[in-house]
Amino acid sequence: MQLGPAYGDALASLAPNPSTSALADKTTEKLVQDFRYLQGQATGSSAKFMDYLTYSYMIDNVALLITGTLHERDTKELLGRCHPLGWFETMPVLCVATNIEELYNSVLIETPLAPFFKGHLSHQDLDELNIEIVRNTLYKNYLEAFHDFCNNDSEMATTCTGEIMSEILKFEADRRAINITLNSFGTELSKEQRRKLYPDFGHLYPEGMLMLSRADDLEGVSLAVSGNADYKRYFDEVGLSQGNNGVGNMSGGSGGENKSLEDLFYQKEMELSKLVFTQQFTHAVIYAWVKLREQVKQAAYCQQNDTNVVQEIRNITWIAECIAQNQKDRIGNYISVF
Repeated sequence: MQLGPAYGDALASLAPNPSTSALADKTTEKLVQDFRYLQGQATGSSAKFMDYLTYSYMIDNVALLITGTLHERDTKELLGRCHPLGWFETMPVLCVATNIEELYNSVLIETPLAPFFKGHLSHQDLDELNIEIVRNTLYKNYLEAFHDFCNNDSEMATTCTGEIMSEILKFEADRRAINITLNSFGTELSKEQRRKLYPDFGHLYPEGMLMLSRADDLEGVSLAVSGNADYKRYFDEVGLSQGNNGVGNMSGGSGGENKSLEDLFYQKEMELSKLVFTQQFTHAVIYAWVKLREQVKQAAYCQQNDTNVVQEIRNITWIAECIAQNQKDRIGNYISVF
């Protein structure tokens, strides 16, 4: 009843008491339908821009198929787990591959991700490297290409898209560099390998990225990001600042004031996405619309703007789970905080 105006027909086929997973599937399906409709009407730079929005989902889907091939799983079964925004017409072709070399050759020939593989990764890399290194290498190449497109496309030169998307993509590049560094501690990933995974742009580039590549511990990461006021504040809030002997709160936020570093990063991403709608004649509104509709986290509070940010699909799913578990008080407490 409450979701009818926004999701109407998409939810009509659900049973009277649907599971939360079914609800999430239907709301995601609605988002994909709306996106594909817009994509079908797009031309020129707008069409290319929307293609770039799908590449990140394609990277995740291909990484899933690579993992399945490495573990000799039936890749056809994995197709059902792929994100629909990352689906492309020739994806089923990847399921024909019987080994990693065949899969690699199929990716280079049949998929839009070929530019991000060619000259950067070989089929031996897919065999020998950790899949997360492969994924992060592809994301690095993707972000650099997207940033270059937004700033150098001739049609976008007449809009403010380049300026807006540069801010968003620089933040994404910084976030990935910081997370890669924090997650590399205690692993076999060398500093040289780590540096190769950082995008070659961002607010921290180049000095901050260089310091991140040399960091040996949390204090080193804190020092590397201290030149950026937002990142320094985030590290202070979660107890990862210089001189703090604790491990801090990198991913364990549980609502209320107990926010993790990842929570604060999502909050920043939502702030940037909302600000896009204050501008006119920019392709970036499509990017912001997608991010605000399907963001992975439940919700984040924009302290600077004193306003709520709703990441719709996941938030709907979380509320439905609370109702299903007869924990409606959690919703009230959550809303009172946010």
